[in-house]
Amino acid sequence: MNKRNEQLQTMSFEQLHARSVEFHGHSCPGLIIGIKAAMYVMELFHEAFSEDEELVCVAENDACGVDAIQALLSCTVGKGNLIFNLQGKNAFSFYRRPDGKSFRLVLRPTPEKTKDERLAWLMDGDYHEMFDVKEAPEPVPEEARIFKTVTCSVCGERFAESFAHLQNGEIVCSACYRPYTRGL
Repeated sequence: MNKRNEQLQTMSFEQLHARSVEFHGHSCPGLIIGIKAAMYVMELFHEAFSEDEELVCVAENDACGVDAIQALLSCTVGKGNLIFNLQGKNAFSFYRRPDGKSFRLVLRPTPEKTKDERLAWLMDGDYHEMFDVKEAPEPVPEEARIFKTVTCSVCGERFAESFAHLQNGEIVCSACYRPYTRGL
């Protein structure tokens, strides 16, 4: 176990919360959901900090909880191990590349509570009672790739080849591309 994983495993909820708030900017129910999800990941994987792309998170939302996952587990868009499959659900699939282990955490419905009671339930509650653990829906996503850079023939800006469109025999970026839809 590397030093960062050892440190995370021994941190209290309050310490994890403080680290997440420092990254996110404030505390809120969504951030706490992400902290609790990260805590569950740490329990199920034992080693959950991702120095590179060892751990992958596919988030089904782009809400506050994702910031806790970035701050605590080091799954980030820039490294390519935080992927969005936006479904509007409080659900996260986690994959561990070295052994292929994976699972999906889905937030259960919150019990009927006032806003303050709900916050207390999230802060003090047991993450085992908050999430259903399901099978991850897809195989481990492929590792991030670096694509050739090309230049748009319209605006002259450079961009990743994987976003290129062909228009009138020229390479164009997504912003300059005008799809042929016949007005439909």
